[in-house]
Amino acid sequence: MGEGTIVIKNFDYDVIIAGGGPAGSSAAIHLARNGARVLLAEQKKFPRPKLCGEFISPECCAHFERLGVAARMLAGNPAELSETVFYSKNGANVSVPSKWFSAGGVALGLSRAEMDERLLRKAIDVGVDVQEDVSVVDLVIQDGRVNGVKLKHNGTEQSIAASITIDATGRTRALTRMFERAHSSKTRLQKRRLVAFKAHLSNTRVAPSACEIYFYRGGYGGLSTIENRTSNLCFIVNARDVRAHNSDATRLMREVVCENRRAADTLHHAEPASDWLAVSLESFGRHSPAPAVGLLAIGDAASFIDPFTGSGMLMALESGELVAGAVAAHLGRLATDHARQTVSEDYRKIYRMKFNSRLRLCSMIRRAAFVPGFANVSIRFFGASRAMRRRVVAATRSSKQLGGLRS
Repeated sequence: MGEGTIVIKNFDYDVIIAGGGPAGSSAAIHLARNGARVLLAEQKKFPRPKLCGEFISPECCAHFERLGVAARMLAGNPAELSETVFYSKNGANVSVPSKWFSAGGVALGLSRAEMDERLLRKAIDVGVDVQEDVSVVDLVIQDGRVNGVKLKHNGTEQSIAASITIDATGRTRALTRMFERAHSSKTRLQKRRLVAFKAHLSNTRVAPSACEIYFYRGGYGGLSTIENRTSNLCFIVNARDVRAHNSDATRLMREVVCENRRAADTLHHAEPASDWLAVSLESFGRHSPAPAVGLLAIGDAASFIDPFTGSGMLMALESGELVAGAVAAHLGRLATDHARQTVSEDYRKIYRMKFNSRLRLCSMIRRAAFVPGFANVSIRFFGASRAMRRRVVAATRSSKQLGGLRS
């Protein structure tokens, strides 16, 4: 071993992953196939509902093939979505064919309960130690390095050591926040100005092969078909509107989302077919993909990309594969502190190369989307320029800059 190398003994696992969503499960599958000893700790018992647009872009199908779950996904009878149509408040619209995301591909509409369940069971099949209904209550930290987690199940706590711990807890960034609290005297609080809601609906008039995106005062929402001819509505509204409507999601749908002319038509007879889910949104955009030596972040825990791009699921699967590759490259040396430091540096670098320009563009679009009247102007502009539409679509999925893309 090299000079100055510190060997850490008695790791229970090579990798512990907190969170069994698409990012966590995909990372677990790739790692286990590379010979890693993996524990995946999930707070819920699957299958479970999840607040999500439930739009699976065509590029995800290639990931499903590599993960060995493509047939399982199709067995869930997902809806096929051939286009995404953006509607301004007054009804102006522009369409983006799904084949622009991936040559000849179609997007899928499948509930997170179904998709996540299939991914998690595949992880079990390839040898991942999956523990459901357990909570990560703290990190095991020594000299600023994360050496594992403390799990709680049925009132009993247990410390489990691992060379690498992965935060796949989504927007809550639960593990990253634990580390920040342990190493900072200041608590960084941000005002939560937006709230997201989601439910499955019956009796909508959404085009069966389309994902429809509606812009309205203070937010936007998406409606599309999923399995069993049910529709999924996921929308974001200003927290002031939530308070004004007493947090009544159905009222918000009727009185805020339906300010959009197209939404008023498609949702006129809609009724909730599931309970509403809601979550306050702290922020979009980037966080650190490697918050500490021994702690890496994937999926929404690393970056929360704007839902209207339709690439959130893709980024979850991509980051899961990226982190697995970075860890697997040093798998035989993870007992050394030097190797764990190298994994953090490698993952941080490849993550930024893969996602930075994409996130930067989406941030610009988001800021513009909340300017009154801008959505209408933008939809008319892009409706008149097919080439520009294709370039923007590609840039929300590519590591290249917008100016360097071909139409």
